[in-house]
Amino acid sequence: MSLRPQLEAIIYAAETPISLDQISSLVKESLLAETPGIDPAEIKSRIRATLEELMADYSGAGHGIEIRQVAGGYRMSTKPEQHDVVRAFAKSLKPPFRLSLPALETLAVIAYKQPVTVPEISEIRGVDAGGVIATLLDRKLITTAGRKAVIGRPILYKTSKEFLLRFGLSDIHELPSMEEFEKLLAESFQSDLLPSEGTMVEASSSSPPAIEDDSSETGSAQTAEPDFAAEEAETPASTKPE
Repeated sequence: MSLRPQLEAIIYAAETPISLDQISSLVKESLLAETPGIDPAEIKSRIRATLEELMADYSGAGHGIEIRQVAGGYRMSTKPEQHDVVRAFAKSLKPPFRLSLPALETLAVIAYKQPVTVPEISEIRGVDAGGVIATLLDRKLITTAGRKAVIGRPILYKTSKEFLLRFGLSDIHELPSMEEFEKLLAESFQSDLLPSEGTMVEASSSSPPAIEDDSSETGSAQTAEPDFAAEEAETPASTKPE
């Protein structure tokens, strides 16, 4: 694989400036496969030369972004002459909102078990999910799917088109497996993103580019995760009458 597109993709995806040493560790194997016996010094030399080519290419008037050396690393940024239009774009975006951990758990149950009723969700989670359902409906992340043909005919719920948009999915078949989902959730706990039941967490999805506003640059060219906001009270399922 060509070195240039690899470096371009790495810098684009990096959330913070990525150093030459970090880049070298990522592309070393592919370079060794192309040129067996190449020494570390030559690897860094080739990477540095390719980075300089990329920086020169992006500095041209045909690009609205550039690759810059910042804080000992490389990153993509919007060019100063594009700051006004990027700032206007950022202001036009819908304000972000967040999902609490209870809401995220309830949304996951609906996504994997849909169509599903509130009693079924409450049984799985061990708490009454009525308040959370109202929040998810308000955020248009779920919608009704008729009524279940049982006594009481409870309402069935399923994920909505907005859910697919927020999470960057073409359909629900693209959802990760339950094992992958549990692994992602466990990693989130380990990184202190989800320290407790009441802590607000971020949900991953595709979204417009993140915009940073400072004196030297406006925005990173990478994709940012959206924020979701919602608050709701939950009651243990065993203490709330059916």
